[in-house]
Amino acid sequence: MKTFEELGVCEQIRKAIEELGFVHPMPVQEAVIPYLLGNENDVIALAQTGTGKTAAFGIPLLERIDTTQRYTQALVLSPTRELCLQIADDLRDFAKYMDGVHVEAVYGGAAIEPQMRALKKGVEIIVATPGRLVDLMHRGIARLEQVTNIVLDEADEMLNMGFSDSINEIFESLSADHHTLMFSATMSKEVERVAKKYLHDYKEIVVGSRNEGAESVNHIYYMVNAKDKYLALKRIVDFYPRIFAIIFCRTKVETQEVADKLIKDGYNAESLHGDLNQQQRDQTMQKFRNHLTQLLVATDVAARGLDVDDLTHVINFGLPDDIESYTHRSGRTGRAGKKGTSISIVHSREKFKIRNIEKIIGKEFVKAEIPSAEEICKKQLYKVMDQIVKTDVDDEEIAPFMQDINRYFEYIDKDELIKKIVSLEFGKFLAYYADAPEIEPVVPEKKDRRQQSDKQKLQNKPQKGYRRLFINLGKRNGFYPGELMQTLNRFVGGRQEVGHIDLLDSISYFEVPEKDAKKVMLQLTGIRYKGQTVRCNDADDASKGGERQGKGGERSAKPKRQKKDNWRELMGKAPRELKGKEPDFSEEGWAMRKPRKKKK
Repeated sequence: MKTFEELGVCEQIRKAIEELGFVHPMPVQEAVIPYLLGNENDVIALAQTGTGKTAAFGIPLLERIDTTQRYTQALVLSPTRELCLQIADDLRDFAKYMDGVHVEAVYGGAAIEPQMRALKKGVEIIVATPGRLVDLMHRGIARLEQVTNIVLDEADEMLNMGFSDSINEIFESLSADHHTLMFSATMSKEVERVAKKYLHDYKEIVVGSRNEGAESVNHIYYMVNAKDKYLALKRIVDFYPRIFAIIFCRTKVETQEVADKLIKDGYNAESLHGDLNQQQRDQTMQKFRNHLTQLLVATDVAARGLDVDDLTHVINFGLPDDIESYTHRSGRTGRAGKKGTSISIVHSREKFKIRNIEKIIGKEFVKAEIPSAEEICKKQLYKVMDQIVKTDVDDEEIAPFMQDINRYFEYIDKDELIKKIVSLEFGKFLAYYADAPEIEPVVPEKKDRRQQSDKQKLQNKPQKGYRRLFINLGKRNGFYPGELMQTLNRFVGGRQEVGHIDLLDSISYFEVPEKDAKKVMLQLTGIRYKGQTVRCNDADDASKGGERQGKGGERSAKPKRQKKDNWRELMGKAPRELKGKEPDFSEEGWAMRKPRKKKK
């Protein structure tokens, strides 16, 4: 195993990182640092989060700084404020014994004036979120003409979050002779596109395999009915008494609902989502990093770039739509060589997503059974006993009270006393699981949904107590589960319960409780979504009507046979010039061949 000295790291930085506890370089550092120190080529490094990427690009970046010049020489872009602050702090720590290196973090959600004052004084390294940096460029404060090195950290996340235009503008303001370093957990098409556009003669350094999940993360999934997801979550959390986890949800509404339920049920939990202001987000994250909060319920956007030590689990309260998001979620745990577990609570109709993720990350998910009440109670009992045995006792501190304590418990049997102590800590679990709601087993479907066509999806029966509805919006309209939930909550009112969702290109299907179906159809039909008139009706009606998935999905196309019959009928009344011509059954052709009205 090499040392940092053997990698070519200077003495000042080695002294700083040794104080931070860096003894031997991690694999990504061992692969990247010597290459960046000895070559001027651009680099794409693929490595999972938590593998030491900041030091891998940060140390060579500091080595290249000319400390005699007070202008911006290096730029690091990150997707979130939290990651931006973390990188800036790490670079300052690495540069502790280097004179003349100033690092400034600029990000949205905070006052811009202090950041402007800091940049006006002159900084060698700017760590920024793309949006705020572009704002400072437009104000003439951030000047990038002399930047020689730019780093895109979590490049795939930035592109997923819609920063493409900002990144393009930033690159266009750089000098022609700059060097680009891209660090990413996955090699998505967007990352490849940016690499081809802005990187020249680049070397790809892969630590592990392309797009794989972190080696130290186990992947487990629990199959449950949609209505039992929260009950399953409670059992999973109770089964791991020392759990310290992030619970990922799809939407802000779902995130807050799950957090509220956990808090109400006595769990140490908090929510993190976009509706919180920056101060609330900072306070929530600070408490979580300090382990004052045990369970953080978060959306993907809010939790991007989080770096928290000793995270034992990531729990997916439903799988994300894209595999890159799953990779980043699971990468929050199993960091710095430690073991972690990624748990997914999925509906039977999400099983195809499990298979897709397995193919990309090259790992198999383990299907687990929901823990029984007896198993959970045993785990919690062992935790209480372990806490009692391992509790440190300060004899001097407790000595003045021992006489009263002994007198109080003098006539209580030792075994009885132990039972009372354990019951005091353990009683709530016994009480809950003595009459806990049952989680119904999932009835396996006859066909593998991965092999089903869109036409077959149309015919799926909803789960018991739900009705399956059709809406003429799909992925092509930017209509995803989050947008569906927001649309329902806005126009239907309250927090609408939703079952399974099937997204197609131009249309979608979703389930709502039977009692709410008519209200949902009535409230959604006729509204406007991104300039399109929305229609929502029963999925069975859509199926029988031969729903057309054309532009906007607004028109219901007539079945071909019906068109042919209508054509034959019309030909008997058509003008002479159309007789004998070949019928055209396209929408345009049909429209042009409507019979003309006879003049009176």
